[in-house]
Amino acid sequence: MEEQVTRLVDKAWEGFQNTTEDRRYLIAIAGIPGSGKTTLSQIVADRLNARHATLHPEVPEPVPVAAFVPMDGYHLTRAQLSSMPDPAQAHARRGAEFTFDGAAYLKLIQALRAPDSITSGQPIHAPSFDHAVKDPKQDDIVILPGHRVVVLEGNYLTLDREPWRSAAALMDQRWFVEVDFAVARRRLVARHVAAGIAQDEAEAGKRADENDLVNGEQIVRERVGSVDEVVMSREDGDWGWCRSEGMEEGPRSFFREEGR
Repeated sequence: MEEQVTRLVDKAWEGFQNTTEDRRYLIAIAGIPGSGKTTLSQIVADRLNARHATLHPEVPEPVPVAAFVPMDGYHLTRAQLSSMPDPAQAHARRGAEFTFDGAAYLKLIQALRAPDSITSGQPIHAPSFDHAVKDPKQDDIVILPGHRVVVLEGNYLTLDREPWRSAAALMDQRWFVEVDFAVARRRLVARHVAAGIAQDEAEAGKRADENDLVNGEQIVRERVGSVDEVVMSREDGDWGWCRSEGMEEGPRSFFREEGR
């Protein structure tokens, strides 16, 4: 695992180094629920920041070079779900593509891509998700001009339908985390019980089968035609190499992750 994660961090760092100072380097990491995309995204952002810090030892607390922005803040609110034609279905299917504000997400990516997004000196804000109240928290994530790399993660970042397709086209790198659905299901059941979303494993399994993995099938089936890396998340630790997506030759990453 370590070798492959290091390679991905090296690739991200090289891409950032080759990006002009007036432009951000955007990395989208997508995958089905329970694939491990959140963990991988956080690792990449943290390691980029650690590497940047070692290059500036004279600065006591340097501004991190990388920001991590999950897609969770773009959930529609519970009030918005309740205003839909079938509120019960909307709440039951929360997490499906139609329960996210894709248009607002595209506006975020366009703002990060704007020619003056760094030179203006103005921060860009994104929402987070407050699990205590189960709704987005507006403007909670601050992307500063010094954040030259933005690592974005979410289920639908490589979905081949609008507006996600347009957002994906603005990324410098598109990575997709693959996982066996049975592995993802076990992770989701444990997660739902631990988070209090489900009372027990039976209820958590029902939610995974009727919502999370249904969404996962769409995410896999409707993935954009070209991604830059496919990262395999496995429980058995069986690593290997094969051809990268969107490339004639090259390595395909294998990433093992236990909890997400």
